[in-house]
Amino acid sequence: MPEADTIRLAVVDDHRMLLGALGDWIPTAADDVDLCAAVPSWPELLAHPEFPVDVVLLDLDLKDNLPISLKISTLNTAGVRTVLMSAYSEPAVVREALHAGALGYIVKNEPVETIVDAIRAARSGQSFISAELEPALTVDQEGPRLSAQERRVMALYGAGEPVKAVAFKLGISEETAKSYLKRIREKYRMAGYDVGTKVALRKRAIADGILLQND
Repeated sequence: MPEADTIRLAVVDDHRMLLGALGDWIPTAADDVDLCAAVPSWPELLAHPEFPVDVVLLDLDLKDNLPISLKISTLNTAGVRTVLMSAYSEPAVVREALHAGALGYIVKNEPVETIVDAIRAARSGQSFISAELEPALTVDQEGPRLSAQERRVMALYGAGEPVKAVAFKLGISEETAKSYLKRIREKYRMAGYDVGTKVALRKRAIADGILLQND
């Protein structure tokens, strides 16, 4: 197959058995996919000599305290398209991932043929959602509408990062980070939710899918 038609893929999953299995299954099922990297952590992906690739198949929950919105933003900036794999099927989590810029969201029990379809769709700039997750997209969203940067700030702060660390990770000033938090709290207050404390903000971030329970 011509090199231009080959999809350069990286897989990131902290379950090494699944990582190994995907590394075996995907190249066997798709001769147009070149598996360039299969790594168990986010830092290893960014440091890999083959990065950036065309598409990253990314485990939603790597248990690394980094919000998925920040990871997807990093990949988008590098010109990489994202397909998320997850055991999470809660509507808020699915919506948040897509809102953050993921092109695909598939559950981990999908057959390899479906995974390959999602990878091909992402390479073409098209969205792909596991069929069982489609009803999640029709559920009415609760809470206020936040900007992408507000969601990233809320995720990092809700995960326990101090304001200074939030600012550093997002490349903004500490005062700007504080102003984002002020706007977030005001938007939630107007929507009828009190997130005045860090604990309350974290609980709301989890309820709205902006943060996973174990982040």
